[in-house]
Amino acid sequence: MSQLFAELRRRNVIRMAGLYLVGAWLLIQVAGTVLPMFGAPDWLPRSVVVLIALGFVPTLIFAWVFELTPEGIKRDAEVKPEESIAPQTARRLDRMIIAVMAVALLYFAFDKFVLAPRQYAAGEKGSEPSSGKELHEGTRTAPEKGSDPFSIAVLPFVNMSSDKEQEFFSDGLSEELLNLLAQLPQLRVIARTSSFSFKGKEADVATIAKTLNVANVLEGSVRKSGNTLRITAQLIRTNDSSHLWSQTYDRELTDVFKVQDEIAGQVVAALKVRLLSDQVITNAHRSSNVEAYTQYLIGKSAVQRGTYDNWLRARPAFQQAISLDGNYAAAYGALAANDYRIADRLGDTAGMEQALAHADKAVVLAPDLADGYLARAQIRISYKRDWSGAQADIDKALALSPGDANAHLGHAGLLRALGRVPDAITAARKGIELDPVSPGAWMLLGRLLNATPEHAAARQALDHALQLAPESEPAHFHRAILSLIEGKAEDALVDFGKSGTLYGSAGVAMAEHSLGHAAKSEAALQVEIAEFAKGGAYQIAQVYAWRGEADKAFEWLDRGFDQHDGGLTFIRIDPMFAAMKSDARFAALLKRMGLSP
Repeated sequence: MSQLFAELRRRNVIRMAGLYLVGAWLLIQVAGTVLPMFGAPDWLPRSVVVLIALGFVPTLIFAWVFELTPEGIKRDAEVKPEESIAPQTARRLDRMIIAVMAVALLYFAFDKFVLAPRQYAAGEKGSEPSSGKELHEGTRTAPEKGSDPFSIAVLPFVNMSSDKEQEFFSDGLSEELLNLLAQLPQLRVIARTSSFSFKGKEADVATIAKTLNVANVLEGSVRKSGNTLRITAQLIRTNDSSHLWSQTYDRELTDVFKVQDEIAGQVVAALKVRLLSDQVITNAHRSSNVEAYTQYLIGKSAVQRGTYDNWLRARPAFQQAISLDGNYAAAYGALAANDYRIADRLGDTAGMEQALAHADKAVVLAPDLADGYLARAQIRISYKRDWSGAQADIDKALALSPGDANAHLGHAGLLRALGRVPDAITAARKGIELDPVSPGAWMLLGRLLNATPEHAAARQALDHALQLAPESEPAHFHRAILSLIEGKAEDALVDFGKSGTLYGSAGVAMAEHSLGHAAKSEAALQVEIAEFAKGGAYQIAQVYAWRGEADKAFEWLDRGFDQHDGGLTFIRIDPMFAAMKSDARFAALLKRMGLSP
């Protein structure tokens, strides 16, 4: 063995191995740093590494057979002793190889054991809290995850058409691009509510990036004239506002879906997201009938305004889309969700049944579309109290669209009904991560935290919801509930006064009771009963429960049960009913709902 080692040294094989490794390391470092700067594809740096590895053994064989002399390369057997490398030169060469290898080892150790732990720790500090004790401060509305290069917000494309009424089309195009990109599990895509929160505002890319915690922004414009479109899109890296990609498309209206696919594909390529071999981006929110698609977008635009009157306006648009294309699954899913909201507001059981039928139709037409499952899960939770069916729908929606904030928030709603508060809070936080400036998401988190001792965290969440949407009636109502629990009836009365017609009178009745104003409390309650006996049975039961009138509270809870009042899904965690939970009738009600005591 010693003779072999001596021969390897004499033939400079060991020295050549050292030189090769040093040169390979330098080449790999340069390739990994320089090639991405010029937009080289991901396979090119990997190919460099593979070629270097393949060349190692042939290089050692070459060093064994040949030797470099002042007269050029000769076979080892032909080299005279005086032609070999001088010992002094050889020693200097050895010291240089050792020094460079030492630098490489030190760099590797520093990167592995110093930089990496610091980066990991920084990411851990910013991860979402596991309990209700921590909420995000200042403008940091999303759980800090570090600079994830595969995170993106799709901003609402600017409507450049002469007809400003065409804005629903540019908004719809943006949302469809968002839906396409959200299918990729490798990509974190911010939900519509948060992305569209910057619409019409003077906000630069840096502000958007900080608020939404994203590394990339997709923005653009749409000019629609008759049946022609001009769509401009650009992908911006937020840390330096550089343009990763931009393109202008001049197409016919009938090609709008092709443009959406092209833009999504170009974004994926620019971000270098590695797709699974069997993964195909498809968009189920489309129809071969352009007019049906247009009506669908009009309905979605109305729904996003979030008021009862706009829900009513959205219904005929979705119905028209379906009449134009009877197989339009996305329109059926949107109609189901919209009809559920209207029916729940009115206590309309027939409307609930119709909404459920629309959701079933959406699932049958498009089994790979999450929308139908989410709509059906909500109806199964609030109306049917079909917990296992709702769980199956939520699981399917999460599997189909893991980056959909609504799927995680829907999951939180199911877990809330089952009384699994910590799990519900975790799901709500995931929804917030994907939709960081959604008032509804923050309100849900606050309402869940109301059921825990973490009242400070609950107030922070509800305050934040109201910062995002100062006129949110449900957020005012639930912050008022928290004030009641904390003994701040005067503060509660102020918030209840801003809670709107459905919630307001019931809230005022509770606050006036806490203030010792029995007559005012009763007057407010009678207003609630006169106007919302059918749709607000749960809120009326809350008043009686807070006033300690258990018999009347259970009477109205029974009415709510018969009316399929969605409020009952909160009963296991509602602090208004805390004093009634030891009553046998409470356990009996849970049993009727299919819930364990």
